[in-house]
Amino acid sequence: MPLVGVWSENLHHLRTSLGITCSFQLLKYSTCSSVGRTLSTGRCKLHSIGAKVEGNQPQSQSEKSCDIRLELLDGKYTRTTNIGVTKKHVDELKAYQYYDIQKKHVEKKDSLRLATIFVFDIETTGFSKNTHRIIEFALQDLGGGKNSTFQTLVNPERYVPNAEIHGISNHMVNRPGIPRWRDLVPMLLQYVRSRQQDGTPVLWIAHNGRRFDVPFIIKEFSRCFVEIPSDWLFLDTLPLARQIVKPDGSKLASSSLGALREYYGIPLSGSAHRAMSDVNTLSLVLQRMTFDLKLPVSGLLERSFKASDIPE
Repeated sequence: MPLVGVWSENLHHLRTSLGITCSFQLLKYSTCSSVGRTLSTGRCKLHSIGAKVEGNQPQSQSEKSCDIRLELLDGKYTRTTNIGVTKKHVDELKAYQYYDIQKKHVEKKDSLRLATIFVFDIETTGFSKNTHRIIEFALQDLGGGKNSTFQTLVNPERYVPNAEIHGISNHMVNRPGIPRWRDLVPMLLQYVRSRQQDGTPVLWIAHNGRRFDVPFIIKEFSRCFVEIPSDWLFLDTLPLARQIVKPDGSKLASSSLGALREYYGIPLSGSAHRAMSDVNTLSLVLQRMTFDLKLPVSGLLERSFKASDIPE
């Protein structure tokens, strides 16, 4: 819950416990204001709460009041609310807010410790894992930071018959300097180890991954006589997409990645059906879907599967 929401709830608690009546206006911490002005995330700030004595005459603590000021960081809008409450209640309000901030911070850190999450995508010479090969591979580490993406063309050592689908032609991949999958495997394993948080599994996320991407990855590893690491888990976002309900209560007409991108209003980055472009799209779609479905990282892990769950 945003800090402003906490302040509003605790203020209501104070009013109820004190039995006082006061009028105030609250500037919402949201994407737009009541006058139509856009407020970017993080631009609102709730100032410290401090008690002060009104007037020149000495007053008891029960007569003290406090100012709570909410303003935009650029200083163009301020709102000050003066409430006649005791210093004791002010201190309690501070404590509630501090506790909530600390709790949310700890919860976020704990979620990040649950798994190292990669969104990935592949392009291939066809649909059969047994007769076709991967020609492009891309991933993004959702933990962010330096070198958080990995992308490469892959030499399939065979003709590419479907360039019209992904735009990857035969001469782009079947040439010196383009790694074969057996060349790529040790590089990929080293990259993942360098990004993996100690003691956490690696969660690989792809759209339609269970039927397409993951079987292809498993087959390519098998051809190299390399086992998929035991702490690698996989998640298919297609079943999640089918659970999305629009504001009118209806389901999406299509659960394809392109349809999800259009539904969430996400601009296309690069060419559709290229691996890195689809990774960027799915990373943004995943954020929106997990928010709509109220799915934390633990919920994604519960829906994950292992390579051994995929039939050969």
